[in-house]
Amino acid sequence: MIPYGHQQLDGADVKAVLKVLKSDWLTTGPKISEFEKALSEYCGAGYAVVFSSGTAALHAAYFAAGLKKGDEFITSPLTFAATANAGLYLRAKPVFADIEWETGNISPKEVERKITRRTKAIVAVDYAGLPAKLSELGKIAKRHKLFLIEDAAHALGASYRGRKIGGISDLTAFSFHPVKSITTGEGGAVLTNRRDFYEKMLAFRHHGIASDARMRFLGFNYRLSDIHSALGISQLKKLGSFIKKRREIARRYREAFKDIPDLILHRETPGAKSSWHLYPIRLSGKLAGRRQEIFEKLRASGIGVQVHYLPVYRHPYYEKLGYKKGLCPQAEKFSESEISLPIFPSLTFKEQAFVVKILINHVARMA
Repeated sequence: MIPYGHQQLDGADVKAVLKVLKSDWLTTGPKISEFEKALSEYCGAGYAVVFSSGTAALHAAYFAAGLKKGDEFITSPLTFAATANAGLYLRAKPVFADIEWETGNISPKEVERKITRRTKAIVAVDYAGLPAKLSELGKIAKRHKLFLIEDAAHALGASYRGRKIGGISDLTAFSFHPVKSITTGEGGAVLTNRRDFYEKMLAFRHHGIASDARMRFLGFNYRLSDIHSALGISQLKKLGSFIKKRREIARRYREAFKDIPDLILHRETPGAKSSWHLYPIRLSGKLAGRRQEIFEKLRASGIGVQVHYLPVYRHPYYEKLGYKKGLCPQAEKFSESEISLPIFPSLTFKEQAFVVKILINHVARMA
């Protein structure tokens, strides 16, 4: 089975991890701050704090922004559930704003429409690695005195108007799960330019215990180990080559499918360069409504396609909270038509050619 995403590890990664395993520090050691420094320098941010997962990173970002019971935060429904869940941990309410059909990213117009006196933050999601409209969202946030938080789990290595993702929003969360731009196994990080957010998150990941060894608030054990950090440092050195390979795979897909009118291909937008975490296609015209059929045929052929995503509010847990179908029509339409094709740095030309051939053959039979 060709997976939709996969890590790429080499001897240098193994050597970096083995070196830590033979050292005196397996956790709370020097590799953590070394990894944080490398991340902040790469992204052009003042500070970075690494965490045990991308979800922990989101939780910390929301905590640093002061989300609490009675607050609302506006976010996209077209994302992994953790984007909304992490706010619920703090008893804040997710408010879902619809997406732009062309990109899958949250619509600034819909965001502004959803702002109330309870709104505390806007949480943008860089769907598939394509940066959201951060300039417009930033202006909205500033006008209404809100925080702009970026769930950039897909977008390490992407850029917006010449700046790397990570140094633009008030708080930017990354994930280092194996299918992401780089991996630490499990892991995540939050980048910020604010010293107060940085110090608050450092304590949050360590039970709420600040640098003076006193517990200031109820925190969590969200620490990333030196083992994971060493892998992250090694992986970060290769991020440029990883993104280059992803972009080349995306280019080949675009060229292969350009003459199929019923396939809507994902594209970059002016000023935004994607990290191509995903390669989503959407079915339209004669293929509309046949997503499940095509999905199953691709899977049966050994191609591990996925769907990204079921709108968060359509999950049973959220339905129990009172969210209803029809809340974000564009996101629902997008979800019902989307299939994510394999894209990762070690995907071979032969494997990609197989994916293209199988998909084109299935589509041709349905025309």
